[in-house]
Amino acid sequence: MEGNTAWVLTSAALVLLMTPGLAFFYGGMVRGKSVLNMLMMCFGAMAVVGVLWVVFGYSMAFGDDLGGGLLGDVTQYFGLSGLLGGDALTGTAFVAFQGMFAIITVALIAGAIADRARFGAWMVFVVLWATLVYFPVAHWVFDFSTDDGHVGGWIANNLVALDFAGGTAVHINAGAAALALAFVLGRRRGWPKEPMKPHNLPFVMLGAGLLWFGWFGFNAGSALSAGNLAGVAFVNTLTATCAAIIGWLVVERLRDGHATSLGAASGVVAGLVAITPACAFVDTWGALAIGVLAGAACALAVGLKYKFGYDDSLDVVGVHLVGGLIGTLLIGFFGTVGVNDGGVDGLFYGGGLTQLGKQAVGAFAVLAYSLVATLIIGFLIKVTMGFRVDEEAEINGIDEAEHAESAYELSGLRGGGSSIGRAADTLAGKVPAASKEGVTP
Repeated sequence: MEGNTAWVLTSAALVLLMTPGLAFFYGGMVRGKSVLNMLMMCFGAMAVVGVLWVVFGYSMAFGDDLGGGLLGDVTQYFGLSGLLGGDALTGTAFVAFQGMFAIITVALIAGAIADRARFGAWMVFVVLWATLVYFPVAHWVFDFSTDDGHVGGWIANNLVALDFAGGTAVHINAGAAALALAFVLGRRRGWPKEPMKPHNLPFVMLGAGLLWFGWFGFNAGSALSAGNLAGVAFVNTLTATCAAIIGWLVVERLRDGHATSLGAASGVVAGLVAITPACAFVDTWGALAIGVLAGAACALAVGLKYKFGYDDSLDVVGVHLVGGLIGTLLIGFFGTVGVNDGGVDGLFYGGGLTQLGKQAVGAFAVLAYSLVATLIIGFLIKVTMGFRVDEEAEINGIDEAEHAESAYELSGLRGGGSSIGRAADTLAGKVPAASKEGVTP
């Protein structure tokens, strides 16, 4: 028991690291004048969701079902009452582990509205979305009924769709919400005509590495024990992610003529997303197939925003929604009881199409609920307090407007119109690459 508790607590710490990793991943992809705001949106989600989780979020997600498998009893563990002195694995360690899932899910959404969201409005959104969307969906997917009379959520227990570590509750949920907010806030000024390239690709690579590292806790930790099942999830997480990088880079090479560092980092995340629901239900060949398919499909899916006209700034829809759907649905093809007695045999292992149908119902139910609920929440915030910064703040820099800070305050290098000073201003997004005098910096 002590070893299992230690593994769950270690995994919880790994999952928490994913949110700062996400902040770097997203922060590197935005322009220099928006990076602090992006980091703050991720850290703000950590702060707010962490408080909500221990006050009532855990109880909504894992309290006794109030009927229909839709919502847990918010009063049962209010303020974690009755849990702090109990068994560590089923009490506090599990609370800590699942709390990190709630944090990262909300933070994922921020990438879709980079460069244009008011920080205060975002924080209000975090409160409402976590309460009205994430906590109920976590109950549907993660709360299993037990022999002692506890009744859990409908997807886990009535539908019996499989999701080992969050393909539906985390990635499809966040991806659908990202799509909704992209419509609510509208396009960035100048998109898609003006280039909005990542300002710091090393940040992106660093963030991807931290996400990959933390994701081993995300997936293998979901076994809730330090046994073979955790090992299966760990190895499959490695396998699928490596395959996804290759899948993404091959598409880039064939489509664009070159493989990029941004593509490699994005392939990492696509593979991690897709293997998350399936990591303990498929064998090596299934993991390889899921990885390479997700890498290639997500590389193609990020271009859909140009076709359909929604400005998903950092491709949350193309990677998390599409990747989550791929991983969730492919359990119906590649699942096998050969690696997990609690799993099922998919179509390719003699199980027919039954499980695929269950996976589809679970996936699209979460997608539809999150999309509609987020549209309502987003529009309410938009018409009451305003969700988007004004034009001047967006043009001059959301970091200065919202936080009175600059990520690259290189004042000591400025002065006298030097090339270094102008380069510093250009990096921060404050002046165009060519000065007003027409001198190339």
